[in-house]
Amino acid sequence: MASILTYTTTLFTLFFSALSITISAFSDELATMRIEKVSHLHFYFHDIVSGKTPTAVQIAGPTKGGFGAMIMVDDPLTEGRERGSKLVGRAQGLYSVAAQEETALMMVMNFAFMEGKYNGSSISVVGRNPVMQWVREIPILGGSGLFRYARGYALAHTVWYDAKTGDAIVEYNVTVLHY
Repeated sequence: MASILTYTTTLFTLFFSALSITISAFSDELATMRIEKVSHLHFYFHDIVSGKTPTAVQIAGPTKGGFGAMIMVDDPLTEGRERGSKLVGRAQGLYSVAAQEETALMMVMNFAFMEGKYNGSSISVVGRNPVMQWVREIPILGGSGLFRYARGYALAHTVWYDAKTGDAIVEYNVTVLHY
């Protein structure tokens, strides 16, 4: 009788130990399973270098700009093209003039969203921006919040530029893959 009880207890213990390990492994697998999403974003980037409250200022390089100039930005991102349009985020980081024979920038910045579904999330834009091209493609190499593990691209198109002041408005159409 004692051996049957010991045998049953051992089988019971082994069964529930195996079940516990299986459930644990299954729950770990479920926790790491992610469904990749694609988000399409559209906004306007206001790069204001003139006036009393510029959103982009030169921090290094030649005094007259040109090759080697580095500009720190905290540019508004808006829903519409107008300066007074609804603010959806900020472009924060820097760009530098990285080409000697054409106007091309090296961009290193975050687009930090402050409105709607993506409030508190950001995407990291790092790459070459040949500003004289009609449409430029800039890589997205990461993000935070809802854009964690992001990758994708941003299409930039200058919709307004003031040659006297250097101020510009750039339309962005962004495609982001994220979890």
